[in-house]
Amino acid sequence: MPSSDNHSSAIPFASFRRSIMTIRTDQIHSESSQDSNIQNLDSFQRQIFARFHDLSTVNATEFLSISWIHKLLDSFTLTQEDFRTLLSENKTLLPKPPSDRLVTEYFDRAIKAMDIFNSARDGVETIRLWEKHLEIVITALDFTKQKTITEGHFRRARKSLMDLALLMLDDRETGSVFSNRNRSFGRNKGKDHQRAPSSGGHSRSLSWSVSNSWSASKQLQSIANNLIPPRANEIASTNGIATLVFSMSFILMFVLWVLVAAIPCQDRGVQVHFVIPRQSTWSTPFFLIQSRVVEESKKRDRRNSSGLLKEIYEIEKCVNKMSDLVDSAQFPISEGAKEEVRESVSELSSVCDVCKSGLDPLERKLRETFRKVMHCRTEGLEFLGKATEP
Repeated sequence: MPSSDNHSSAIPFASFRRSIMTIRTDQIHSESSQDSNIQNLDSFQRQIFARFHDLSTVNATEFLSISWIHKLLDSFTLTQEDFRTLLSENKTLLPKPPSDRLVTEYFDRAIKAMDIFNSARDGVETIRLWEKHLEIVITALDFTKQKTITEGHFRRARKSLMDLALLMLDDRETGSVFSNRNRSFGRNKGKDHQRAPSSGGHSRSLSWSVSNSWSASKQLQSIANNLIPPRANEIASTNGIATLVFSMSFILMFVLWVLVAAIPCQDRGVQVHFVIPRQSTWSTPFFLIQSRVVEESKKRDRRNSSGLLKEIYEIEKCVNKMSDLVDSAQFPISEGAKEEVRESVSELSSVCDVCKSGLDPLERKLRETFRKVMHCRTEGLEFLGKATEP
């Protein structure tokens, strides 16, 4: 689990939030206060704080929703664009050691991030499949579109709910129901690759570039490993490049951590160890987001969920409620039972509408983010004189 000096599971979020906000005022210095020849580095870090502060303070209804994840990716891509600009403006510094090593390490992390973006994209496809089963239930039991609802309609709804429950259970245990429909943003959609299902206890891969034993949590941990704030001598010797690269590396890792926690991914979870850099001027919103994500994951009805996405929680609630209604139905259906079914169908319809309107833009945003990370890496390697590297 992510760790920090300021996090305690025994502290209520409201109290934690009040205490964490004091970190901003308690920071005596930051990395950027060291010798730096990079113009706009302070502005870069202020922008990080501003963008992620807005994300950290949203209400409980919006937090971890599809729209919130979209805004998270927006904040990341804007920050990366600023990062790319600063690299371009200071490209003469990049080939010099130890800047060259630090920048190369960032682009190595970017390569590892590609599989996680692919996995998140497949997670979106997973939710779409759930949505199709929900639509069958809605069609079967919609009293507003049918004069009478018979036992046959309930049998159809029950079968779809059972199929959906099995799919969701499979996703919780293995990470994805799409192990045989692996796709990558870098591949043509019309040439989906087929793989045989994995056997034994191995988790299953979601993109063509990873093995059947690939794990989102392990991939995240490999990105987080050795991600520590630069020392004063590193900042001075790189003219501030060390601060710039560390900031971007941490934000990449953190955004990926939230994606894996929220969206169905292969071997997902929040059990990844990393430390938020207390001395950074932008650390406060990351403490807040981390605390809220971990708190959400500890709730009894979220512990075994396929993902912490708000819409997944709504789907699970609606499915459980509708399953109880369908299983307890007695014929002929009483007026009271009809009213309960109407209410449950309405709730299911609302959840499906949110998914329909939100999943397509989210998938496009994931694809866009994937490509921008790759473009930044390609451009950065050119600055380093390594454009021929894979």
